[in-house]
Amino acid sequence: MKHRCRSFFALLLAFILFTGTIVSGEAGTEILSDEPDASIATLQLNAGEGENTETAGKASPQFQVDAKAAVLIEAETGQVLYAFNENESLPIASITKIMTMLLVMEAVDSGKIKLSDSTTISAYATKMGGSQVYLKEGEVFTVEELLKAVAVHSANDASVALAEVVAGSEEAFVSMMNEKAQQLNMKNTKFLDCTGLTDEGHYSSAMDVAIMSRELLIKHPTIVHFTTIWHDTFRDGKFDLDNTNKLVKRYRGTTGLKTGFTNAAGFCLSASAEREGTKFISVILGSKSNDLRFSESARLLDFAFSNWESAKIEKKDQDAGSVKVKKGAVTNVNLKYADNATVVVKKGSKGKITENLEIPEMVNAPVKAGQPIGVLNIDLEGERLASIEVVAANDSPRCTFGLIFGMVVKQWTQIFAR
Repeated sequence: MKHRCRSFFALLLAFILFTGTIVSGEAGTEILSDEPDASIATLQLNAGEGENTETAGKASPQFQVDAKAAVLIEAETGQVLYAFNENESLPIASITKIMTMLLVMEAVDSGKIKLSDSTTISAYATKMGGSQVYLKEGEVFTVEELLKAVAVHSANDASVALAEVVAGSEEAFVSMMNEKAQQLNMKNTKFLDCTGLTDEGHYSSAMDVAIMSRELLIKHPTIVHFTTIWHDTFRDGKFDLDNTNKLVKRYRGTTGLKTGFTNAAGFCLSASAEREGTKFISVILGSKSNDLRFSESARLLDFAFSNWESAKIEKKDQDAGSVKVKKGAVTNVNLKYADNATVVVKKGSKGKITENLEIPEMVNAPVKAGQPIGVLNIDLEGERLASIEVVAANDSPRCTFGLIFGMVVKQWTQIFAR
């Protein structure tokens, strides 16, 4: 039985040749003979040379952040570079609006709402205290105008108006906020409103804030158009909007993201910045002063940009070679890379990254397009940084009597049709 497919086809082939016909030799009709399974073959692909001998392990800055909690991550990968009390549940004030903006941007990018959509302001939205743009019941504004008021001016009334646009009410929107927090595995977060005005029972952690900040920036990058506005106006130029995040003006590469303050929360800031394609997010909770939250955030970002950089391995859908298929109707299946990868390395060590391709010399039929076949490992001096799956680019069904018979009939049909 082991050699039935090969032997039967050989007999049919001999018969066809005997009758003066020729079987096509195109790829996809040849049947591979049985061979023992081969071991994994590894191909070393050097991505370049570098002088820095330090590996991409974690590094902690030799300083203590002056705040109740802090965390620093690389945005593309989420890799944590510094953390202090990062999982402690604390009031976060208007940093809450990161989740508000995230849900608004999800609704925009999914087509549920448009930035150009208009909404009529409700009486409830006008009753918010704190930072606001003094909305009046019955006024009409676009989603874009309200989002700008939230991102730049941290307007509580505009936040509630957007919540009503997305979910119908703030209460329903808050349920969405908590559901999203669960989806993102934000374990130390509970939202009671969409503004951050509530202190008691409304909380998050530095790590959870970093998680939702990353989700907003990476999945919905157009938000940066709003979070980097330094000065603008509202209500046809009658009301000035000045960014509450002073790093937008003071720190090179700043992309956002959100400030927060109440007496209970202290001064908070989720700050993001990008330089030469490398993106970092720092979160400061419970700082003692307005100036201190900005200086401490800048210090964390300085540490990040001075010591780390990201390297993008662009591979998705590129050719990854081929693999032989045992007992397959197609003897060789093409391979491709399933995705790209981003890794974080010590600054100056990009050149020492190596790519190690691991694929078997042979696989058994059947093979389906998209089926995992091997892996491309991204390494730096013996440390595994990331892996990219290698998948089949096409099918190779298993050789069967029916398949062989169909192939022969097809050949005969083509011959007699001449």
